[in-house]
Amino acid sequence: MQFSIIFEAQLADPTVAREHRLFHDCVEQAVLAEQMGFDRIWAVEHHSLKWYAHMSAPEVFLTWVAARTRTIRVGHGVVCMPFAFNHPARVAERAATLDLLSGGRLDLGAGRGGTAQETSLCGVDRDRTTREVEEALRILGRAWQGEQLSYHGELIDIPPHPILPRPHQTPHPPLFLACSRTETLRQAAELGVGALVMGFAGPDAVAELRTAYDAARAARTGDRLVSSQLNDHFAVLCPTIVLADRERARAVGLRGQRFFAQAIAHWYGGAGVPDEAVVDGTDEADELRRAAETVVAHLHEQRIPVRPNATATFRDDHAYGTAEDAIAYVERLRAAGADEVMCLIQMGTVPQEACLETIRQWGEKVIPHFTGGRSRPVPVTRPDRP
Repeated sequence: MQFSIIFEAQLADPTVAREHRLFHDCVEQAVLAEQMGFDRIWAVEHHSLKWYAHMSAPEVFLTWVAARTRTIRVGHGVVCMPFAFNHPARVAERAATLDLLSGGRLDLGAGRGGTAQETSLCGVDRDRTTREVEEALRILGRAWQGEQLSYHGELIDIPPHPILPRPHQTPHPPLFLACSRTETLRQAAELGVGALVMGFAGPDAVAELRTAYDAARAARTGDRLVSSQLNDHFAVLCPTIVLADRERARAVGLRGQRFFAQAIAHWYGGAGVPDEAVVDGTDEADELRRAAETVVAHLHEQRIPVRPNATATFRDDHAYGTAEDAIAYVERLRAAGADEVMCLIQMGTVPQEACLETIRQWGEKVIPHFTGGRSRPVPVTRPDRP
């Protein structure tokens, strides 16, 4: 069982000063995560999604974190792989550079970045995103197999060129795919890449998704594999706030989740802007239900079908509470088939002190429960030279 933290760089009331503070806060959280025994941090890539994700250049953020740490792995969760966002050869060059400078600590996930807001910024053809992501993974799987990369695909043609530098890990950093539906899980299994299950589905749904992933792995013939290096790692999202005060933790966590869910609904479903107000004493579980009803009403007004995932981000059964509550929730995720728990802590309205205390509680109480009390050495400020 592995443990990680994923960063969206969400921000309520996104003034310039608060935005600048946010990135330093995220670095502080990542450095503490290493000290507390987390295995990995992930950083998303999104563009122009005010409130929801200000993490538009994760390669810079991850490099900064890698330079401040020694042991924790740094992961792209994910790079937007459509070609107008990031040419596959440039992704390979950047990934190899970070991998060698970090001493082989990089994990590399791929995703679509498919909102209209994002694709319109960079001129991405939304009808091609799924196919372009798959081709990009194939290129990354082949980039360093020989002295030069030569790729002639359905959507892109790359004449022979060396891809420099070469990564520390051979043949390349582990590859992953963002998965929010059964279809993408099957795709990940058939391509031979790890699955980053990004939804709020909860343990019961995770068990169903794991079953679909394993079935696709068992049935794969190998003709769609993107690399000689198979990666069957199954990582699942876990929204969490853990404090000594259970009720306080639930209030902070549910309030952060409501902001997160409303921001998603705004950019992915055309709903209103997220509510940024934090009012002490509010029944946050009730407010979360009300927010879900508002989203459903908006979809009905727009005559958009209300699918199950439309309100999945509003379910309130997550790892909010004390360390004991988090342990019980992770036990359910482990039973459902999770190889890794990706903690979502940094949600838009959650104060920095609650984020840091949650990381400490996980490091001191939750992670040792599953790892036999392992600990990491206190890191120095920068990695040694090889």
